[in-house]
Amino acid sequence: MENHLAISVLGKNRTGLLDQLSRTVRDCGCSIGDSRMVVLGSEFAMVLMASGNWNAIAKLEQALARLEQRLDLALRHRRTDARRAADDRIPYGVEVMGLDRPGIVQDVADFFARREIDVDDLYSASYAAPQTGAPLYSLHLTVGIPASASLATVRGEFMDFCDDLNLDAMLAPIK
Repeated sequence: MENHLAISVLGKNRTGLLDQLSRTVRDCGCSIGDSRMVVLGSEFAMVLMASGNWNAIAKLEQALARLEQRLDLALRHRRTDARRAADDRIPYGVEVMGLDRPGIVQDVADFFARREIDVDDLYSASYAAPQTGAPLYSLHLTVGIPASASLATVRGEFMDFCDDLNLDAMLAPIK
């Protein structure tokens, strides 16, 4: 039976950190499934799901404690179950772009939460417009829309919502 360990990592970014983390997972007899890694400012941040048999996961838990000390990382982990597919959800991709301002993520999260639409994945970036240097923001999400929802209604309400906030948006099924 496969066991799972959700792991979060935060520490000063440096060359080889990803190699050392992934090597530790492999050397314990586990594999990395879902994962996300990014450099935020000067910090390395990663979340991942490791899987393996019970003994391999126990070995990984012990190795992570040593790795945290050796590499001066903030490491958290928790045993978890594999995610079950939601049969009643239709996956949609969402993109939102506009002038950067506080609250964009919360506004979009609130829109979906009020409609009981799950957010499964999110990534965002702030950047300067190429010619003007204006501060822009880009937000990408994967959401699970209940099969019972009217997709046309959700799409229409979302586009109106984004128009009211002066945001460009797209909501499309994931193929």
